[in-house]
Amino acid sequence: MPSTTTETPPSADDASLSHGLKQRHLSMIALGGVIGAGLFVGSGAGIAAAGPSIVVAYALSGALVMLVMRMLGEMSAAYPSSGSFSAHAERAIGPWAGFTAGWSFWVLLCTAVGLEGIGAAKIVSGWLPGTPEWAWVALFMVVFCGTNLAAVKNFGEFEFWFAALKVGAITLFLVLGVLAIAGVLPGTDSPGATHLTDFLPNGGEGLVIGLLASVFAYGGLETVTIAAAESENPVKGVASAVRTAMWRIALFYIGSMAVIVTLVPWDSEEVVEKGPYVAALDELGIPGAGQLMNVVVLVALLSAMNANIYGASRIAYSLVQRGQGPKGLGRVSGGVPRIAVLASCVFGFLCVLLSYWRPDDVFAWLLNMIGAVILVVWIFIAVSQLRLRRRLEREAPEQLAVRMWAFPWLTWVALAGMAAVFVLMAREPDTRVQLYSTGGMILVLAAVGYGWQKARARQ
Repeated sequence: MPSTTTETPPSADDASLSHGLKQRHLSMIALGGVIGAGLFVGSGAGIAAAGPSIVVAYALSGALVMLVMRMLGEMSAAYPSSGSFSAHAERAIGPWAGFTAGWSFWVLLCTAVGLEGIGAAKIVSGWLPGTPEWAWVALFMVVFCGTNLAAVKNFGEFEFWFAALKVGAITLFLVLGVLAIAGVLPGTDSPGATHLTDFLPNGGEGLVIGLLASVFAYGGLETVTIAAAESENPVKGVASAVRTAMWRIALFYIGSMAVIVTLVPWDSEEVVEKGPYVAALDELGIPGAGQLMNVVVLVALLSAMNANIYGASRIAYSLVQRGQGPKGLGRVSGGVPRIAVLASCVFGFLCVLLSYWRPDDVFAWLLNMIGAVILVVWIFIAVSQLRLRRRLEREAPEQLAVRMWAFPWLTWVALAGMAAVFVLMAREPDTRVQLYSTGGMILVLAAVGYGWQKARARQ
C-alpha cells in the first residue's frame, strides 16, 4: 500500500474552511459514528423479528457497509472534500449526480436531527414530568447550533467526549456480558445455549426484517469522511478510520447482538419495550441498569444531533461552492459556514414542529421519503468508485493511499447486495412505502439537477 505520510490538500472548494480537527477527533468521530440510538434501541425490533439469527443479519449488513466505507475511503483519501460522496459523484458521473446525492442526504440529515431531538426530549421529559418536549428539543437545538457556529474544533471536542462515553459504555456492557456468559460474573449463572436453540424462530421472513433493520442502523459512518476534509491531515485521517472500521463493526454491532441474544430470550417483551441493552442488564440483575442505559442513549442521541448538524452544513456548503445551491449558504465566517449551519438547524426544528402539527400526514410522508436515502447514496458511492478508480490508476496512482479490496469484483458484489436490499424492501409492506417515497424524491432531485446541468452547459 502506498505511504500516507504525504498530505493531499483538500478540495479548492474547502479552502476557506478551517482545519482544526485533530487525529484524535477523527478517531473518536469514526468510533462514535457506529454507536447510535439505532444500535441501543432500534435493534430491539430486529431481534424480535429475527431471533438469534439477528447476528447473521448484522454480519451480512456489516459486510456491505464495510465495502461501502472502503470505497468511500479510497475516494476521500484521493480527493478530500467536505462534500464527500456528493463531490465524488459529481467528479465521476456528472453534476446532476452530485446534486442528487448531496441534497437528498442533506434532507436525511436535517430530518434525523429533528428525530434525535425528539428522542432525547422524551428521555429528559421522563425524568422531569410535566416539562414540554418541544422546549427540550429547542434547547438542544440552540446548544448544538451554537457549538457548530463556533470553531470546528469545538464540534470535534464535543464529539470526542460523546464518543468516549459511548465507547466506554458499550465496552463495559460487552465485558459484563461475556463474563456472565462464561459463568464467572458474581451473582449470575451462565445461560449456556438455552436461548439460541430456536435460531430462526420466524423463518426466512424474520431474518429479512432483521436484515433491513440492521442495514439502516449503520448510518453515521459517512460523517468521518466529511470531517476529514477539515483535519490536519485528511489522507491519514481517512485511511486510519477506514482501516479500523472492520473491527469496530465486528465488536460493537455483531458482538453486542451475540451477547444480547445469548443472555435474553429473543421473544422477551422487554427487548422491545425497554431496549435490548436494558433488557440484558436487567437479566444480569444490575441495579439502576435502566436509568444508566437511558443516560447512554441520551448521549448517543445528542451526539448524533451534533454530528448531523455538522454533516448537513458541510454538505450544503460544498454543494453551494460547486454552484448547486443558494449562494447565501456558502458564506464562511471564522472558517465555519454559519448560514449553512443555521439553515440546517431551522429545517431540523421544522421537522420537530411538523411531528406535533401534522404527525399523520406531512411528518409521516417526510419520514417515508428519507427511508431509503442511505441506500441511494451507497449506490452513488459504488458507481463513483468504479469510475474514479480507473481514472486514478491512469492519471494519479500516487493518490491511491487507500485501495478497495479485490477491485472491481467486490465493488460489483456490493452493488448486487444493494440491489438485493431494494428487492427485499419492495417485498415488505412497511418498507415498500419508504422505497416508493424515496424514489419519488430522488427522481425529482435528479430531474432538477439534470436540468440545471444542461442549463449551465449552454451558458
